[in-house]
Amino acid sequence: MDVQRGGKTVYGATVGILMLETRFPRIPGDIGNATTWPFPVQYRVVEGATPDQIVLQDARAMRDAFLTEGRALVRMGCDGIVTNCGFLSVLQDDLAMGLGVPVASSALMQIPMIQRSLPFGQQVGVLTVSKTSLTPDHLAAAGVHAEVPIVGTEGGRCFSQAFLTDQPRIDFGACQRDMLDSATELVGTYPDVGAILLECTNMVPYAPDIRRATGRPVFSIYTLVNWFQGALTPRIFGQMVEDPRPL
Repeated sequence: MDVQRGGKTVYGATVGILMLETRFPRIPGDIGNATTWPFPVQYRVVEGATPDQIVLQDARAMRDAFLTEGRALVRMGCDGIVTNCGFLSVLQDDLAMGLGVPVASSALMQIPMIQRSLPFGQQVGVLTVSKTSLTPDHLAAAGVHAEVPIVGTEGGRCFSQAFLTDQPRIDFGACQRDMLDSATELVGTYPDVGAILLECTNMVPYAPDIRRATGRPVFSIYTLVNWFQGALTPRIFGQMVEDPRPL
């Protein structure tokens, strides 16, 4: 008999995503567009967790609300939790200790591993929605040294303003130009940048453009969540043909 283990409410969606409370449109590639993912995910919105509160103020003030919604996702059946804002790195320890499942709170967490993969003399550079708000606390919580090269999109046409003020209409063509300008500034200012990390989860749709423009590999919340999912639900490669017992 093929006995299955129970204990969950929902099956087949192992990654749970904690979302900020927003109204701006989310195109494919954005973490909050469900068609972005090649596997099912579950979402919970954290009420009161606006972009202004999380990015421009202090995400730690929302700790209890994130724990409450994270526990709801775990009860539903999620085996791992991620969030939709890189600035939530400051809640990593609280969420990991409080939810009882693996947690990946921020794309920034990939930087130490990426750095180890680069040739000698190269380093990871960060593109962020708000350089002025990305503090040493955010970096340290993700295991990142404070001297990492960072460029923000605040001075652009659209990107930072649209997402941080939660606009209901966004010019995504203007956002694309902002992203390319910022990526060009990053590699121009820091020629030793060998890979680019996108802090903001709304930047993912522009990763292919950045890769073409800079020639650097581009990491993001998309690469992190796919890695996460690959461990929570390992791919089944088929039945073994030969007897697996040792000779």
